[in-house]
Amino acid sequence: MSSFYSSRFAARLNAFKIGAARYWPGKNNVTTADLLTRAATAGLTTADLNYPDHFIDDNPTNLSQVLVDCGMSLNGIAMRYYTNPGFKLGAFTHPDRGVRRAAIDETKRGLDVLAQMGGNLMTLWMGQDGFDYSFQADYSRLWAQTVEAIMEVADHNSNIDIALEYKPNEPRAFALMPDAATTLLAIKDIGRVNTGVTLDFAHVLYADEMPAFAATLIGRHSRILGVHLNDGYGKWDNGLMVGSVHPIQTVELLVELERIGYEGAIYFDTFPDHSGMDPVEEARTNIAVVQRLQRTAAQLVSNMDLQKAIARQDAPIAMRIVQESMLA
Repeated sequence: MSSFYSSRFAARLNAFKIGAARYWPGKNNVTTADLLTRAATAGLTTADLNYPDHFIDDNPTNLSQVLVDCGMSLNGIAMRYYTNPGFKLGAFTHPDRGVRRAAIDETKRGLDVLAQMGGNLMTLWMGQDGFDYSFQADYSRLWAQTVEAIMEVADHNSNIDIALEYKPNEPRAFALMPDAATTLLAIKDIGRVNTGVTLDFAHVLYADEMPAFAATLIGRHSRILGVHLNDGYGKWDNGLMVGSVHPIQTVELLVELERIGYEGAIYFDTFPDHSGMDPVEEARTNIAVVQRLQRTAAQLVSNMDLQKAIARQDAPIAMRIVQESMLA
């Protein structure tokens, strides 16, 4: 069994604010350290922090120690521009040069914090960089501004990988990087070896893509630097528990990740908030489901009968083999 099938699991840290008044009675300010401590009780072994949000009440040195105390490691940091209302019209593509510069400088500060904590993965989701109306945007200029900004960010510390997380829209009606192909075009234009893609399962469904196919394209033309597992109905970013809607597509993605040689963490980008679920139990369920699906994927990746069926494009036989493995 390869290193991919390890126990490196992370989850959306802000989910652990659910039920804060009951979990921390009398506590007025729940800190990032508190969230990490609660997340560790779910069996999570690594963590992604948001910058600057998760560093408002906690400094990098303290958080590094909290991670050690909780038996967790740092997977990486994700930039969060949307918390700043000044970036509403864009971070890297804002019409004001000064605002664009502020976004780039903020990202560099995030990279410095990441390096200080010994991490090497920065995730960029640029949901605010897009447009809402025809004739609102100079598409060529927005594309060039994004590419140039990411070049500068990638060059700030070449030892840190920059992962681009694509999503079709939200909050803007159209995102500049809505799908795998467009994101790969951007990475080609950026031309930096320390760039790649974070694949979010629900975003892929939302983009009307097949997850394993998207992973194949990314593996062929770039690198998969992060994997966000969740589920949804393909209409928007539902953030449901892993395998709750698309278990077969999830297994196929896990098989493809094994073939590609992905060795990163699995991050549960799920939203127990929507139903008011216990975030610890939700994370435990995600871990248990993924471990079961990983075992299935490990069997399928070397199944010669399945490979022969796929070579013939024989869907009935392939589906029979997959379902027998999953339901055994």
